[in-house]
Amino acid sequence: MTLKDKLQELHSSRGCLLATNFYNFETLAGIIASASLLQQPIILQVTKASIDYLSLPMVVGMAKAAFAGHEAGGWLHLDHAESYDLIARCLDAGFDSVMIDYSEQPFDENVAMTTKIVKLAEQYNANVEAELGYVAKLGQSKEKLGFTEPEEAKRFVSETGVHALAVAIGSAHGFYKATPKLDLERLSAIKEATQIPLVLHGGSGIPANTLRESIRRGICKINLATEIKDTFMRNLHRLLAENNEIDLRKVFPPAIQAVSALVKEKLGTVSRN
Repeated sequence: MTLKDKLQELHSSRGCLLATNFYNFETLAGIIASASLLQQPIILQVTKASIDYLSLPMVVGMAKAAFAGHEAGGWLHLDHAESYDLIARCLDAGFDSVMIDYSEQPFDENVAMTTKIVKLAEQYNANVEAELGYVAKLGQSKEKLGFTEPEEAKRFVSETGVHALAVAIGSAHGFYKATPKLDLERLSAIKEATQIPLVLHGGSGIPANTLRESIRRGICKINLATEIKDTFMRNLHRLLAENNEIDLRKVFPPAIQAVSALVKEKLGTVSRN
């Protein structure tokens, strides 16, 4: 099943997929271990920075190898791309889904670029995600407000034909200083206005009950990235401080297991909805 079809199915049934960013073999191993254990389908995501670090062939090869032993299925997604060329290269390489992020550009420019990507993705039967509104990225102010407006979202979806829409309802990328409060009434209004699968970015640090309520109100994909990096590195720092071991094969496994425990918890939250 394509990711487009799966998200539409979840949109109808009020279900959701967890979308997890991976950065190296170790984080990928932790993610896929829990997805396989729970027999849950999963989206593996990478950003441009991860592609630059690993290389595009390596990213695709790693994801395919992970999915080969995962009977529940999964999809490879390009997260937060701003380049038509990068998106084209990823689609050619076999990505199932891409995100064009022109959310910081004027509305008309966001519409124009998203429409262009949707037309490109038709050749691959790939899913296209876009973003409308202000979801603070790492290093950006979380005080700034720029929530998605339901009527503007309706127009955006109509004019672009985009398959999934990331919405700004109070979440942010990175760490939260206080427990985030999502505008769930706004989310319901956006779902009613757009009638397409909605995406929640900045899923790290949002309480489980809030995530479950967001799914009931239209979220079909929840992104998890910051907590994966943080969990892996905190555990790795602790392990390195405790011993002088130089065999990476002995140092990395506990950090991998910590990532796996995190993903298992998040998958449980998503699947119990």
